[in-house]
Amino acid sequence: MLTEFPVIHTNVWDAIWAVPVVLVVVLAAKWLFHLPPSWLSTVATLLALALSVFISHPKNLSAGIFMGFFYSGAAMGIIYSTKQSFYAYRRR
Repeated sequence: MLTEFPVIHTNVWDAIWAVPVVLVVVLAAKWLFHLPPSWLSTVATLLALALSVFISHPKNLSAGIFMGFFYSGAAMGIIYSTKQSFYAYRRR
């Protein structure tokens, strides 16, 4: 029975390269394929999970899944917070 939390070994490189890669690819997909905003989080999640499971944490599935959702959330947080900050600035 699984009663212990998984040990996730992460380092600063995860935040320095994984989140920006997800961010750039999602924005490129948005501009190149004219994706509606409702699909951005789906694309970010699928990309981040693939990146995390197969590249960042290939030997630890639970860590890869957890960090994939983390990368996706961080990238989408940057996109949406920048968008809302821009809208607030424009309304002022």
